[in-house]
Amino acid sequence: MDLLSPLDTAMMAAELLASPMHVGVVLILSPPPDAGPGYVDDVYASALVGVQPIDRRLRRYPHRGVDTGGMWVWRELESVDLEHHCQRRTLSVDAGGLWELIGELDAERLDRSRPMWMSYLIDGLEDGRFAFYVKVHHTVIDGVAGLRMITDALSADPAEHAMPPFYADRWTGPPPDTSSGLVSRLTAPLRWVGGTVGSGVGLVEAVVTGMLATVVDSLVAHVTKLPFDAPYTRFNGRLGAGRAVCAGSWPRHRIQAIQQLAGVSANDVITAMLAGVVRQWLREHEELPDRSLVAVCPITVRSHAGRSSKQSSGNMFGLWLCPLGTDLDDPGARLGLIHRSMAAGKRWVAKRGSAASLLTNAGSVAATVIPPLLPVTWQGRTGYNLPISHVPGPRTEMYFNGAHVEEIYPVSTVYDGQGLNVTTCSYADRVGFGFVAGADVVPDIERFIPLTEACLAELEVAVGACPG
Repeated sequence: MDLLSPLDTAMMAAELLASPMHVGVVLILSPPPDAGPGYVDDVYASALVGVQPIDRRLRRYPHRGVDTGGMWVWRELESVDLEHHCQRRTLSVDAGGLWELIGELDAERLDRSRPMWMSYLIDGLEDGRFAFYVKVHHTVIDGVAGLRMITDALSADPAEHAMPPFYADRWTGPPPDTSSGLVSRLTAPLRWVGGTVGSGVGLVEAVVTGMLATVVDSLVAHVTKLPFDAPYTRFNGRLGAGRAVCAGSWPRHRIQAIQQLAGVSANDVITAMLAGVVRQWLREHEELPDRSLVAVCPITVRSHAGRSSKQSSGNMFGLWLCPLGTDLDDPGARLGLIHRSMAAGKRWVAKRGSAASLLTNAGSVAATVIPPLLPVTWQGRTGYNLPISHVPGPRTEMYFNGAHVEEIYPVSTVYDGQGLNVTTCSYADRVGFGFVAGADVVPDIERFIPLTEACLAELEVAVGACPG
């Protein structure tokens, strides 16, 4: 019996109470120069052929019942209905733009009775371009591994054709154990509990020392935050059913120039840009708190072996609470604060591991996601205000069957208490910013795009970089 991990079980339970828990990505492509009028039709038709085995991660679906003792387990299908999972949409003038459609598709829940993923080929973009939107449940794969699964289907060679779709199985190692016999079903819970208890002493030690370190870092070094230490914002309330999405990309060299002059990481610069964006947006709405906003930032602990494995799945990340310095007027000071905080966070997670990191920050997560579920209105302090994630993408220009991938944009998860999510993805010589929010929470989400440019320019001035 293939049990879901405790973290993934928690995600399934959270989705029953609140919002969908999937992650996604949008690829915008341009047809090759010699493409005929039926090129996109052929691309879609090839996606439905299914001549290759489907990745095992995309054949699984969750199940819970009397036969599993009420526990969540993975079941696996031999045959997947590709016509259901691979759909097509066409933009029209009346239907709105691409990001409005992505928002509508993102709001739809994945069917738990099927493998929990969907892909959409979207045509009708300007200049004959088209897009792929792929979403996968967070229990199936995390954002880093999910993007890698997508990019593994691409090629740096524009002349390469007859390429298999992203869902094709590229794993050539021995098949995983899929035993479903009675002995396996009865002993799986014992093996799971035994493994948890066996590693429990070290985990408890890491959690306790992690909590003490967090208190010290918060009170002395001011590089992280304690539970209920973030101010309440509209991002921390209940969500409606609608979703709002927007995206844009910026040249990597502009970010690198700030990075080099300030002596920080590229992700520090990006986080500082986003700190400026939410600060200015809240000021425009006369809702900027006096206390600094706090971002929860995933820090990957995926090993080198895990990065190269085509079978890598599940969630392999720690969490860190980063003060964004939104109470500071100086963008350079905000960048310095973010750099100090994230440097401490990377050391913290590397020393204590993913599980200890998640447990240590469980109080802050609970302080964020539980109050909106209560029958009374809560607008007190919260655990954090928004997540900010950075996902590495391909370093070179990529193609799919000759079509050039122009942009790659993440589309991440929002739910009650976490009404705004920002994820960035580096690709070739640029960085894509994907903003996702509850439609009622950020009705003017497209405003984030010019604000991002303004905050990048603000940082360039602060460190003495030449914009361009």
